[in-house]
Amino acid sequence: MKKIEAIIKPFKLDEVKDALNEIGIVGMTISEVRGFGRQKGHKELFRGSEYVVDLLPKVKIEVVVHEEIAGKVVETIMATARTGNIGDGKIFVSDLQEVYRIRTGEEGPDAI
Repeated sequence: MKKIEAIIKPFKLDEVKDALNEIGIVGMTISEVRGFGRQKGHKELFRGSEYVVDLLPKVKIEVVVHEEIAGKVVETIMATARTGNIGDGKIFVSDLQEVYRIRTGEEGPDAI
């Protein structure tokens, strides 16, 4: 089993979510997060004062899938979330040793 975490631009969320639904991904966790990478934020002008916005709003998508379809999920997210501009985001893939469904007590792939 693989856990895929993608940090993307907020306006791409609906498009990525729909693309994942089309390939059969029915469960995901979405979080609003803030951060920066090479982008390093930007300066804004507010009421005549300039200030630095160094933590930019992003969306984090977390999906747990069977190992066989992890590549397809990553490809789908990359193709859908890409704008070609700096700050498009990152995708992290990690191995999961175990998964449990709290309601039924199912374990492993059955719990996904």
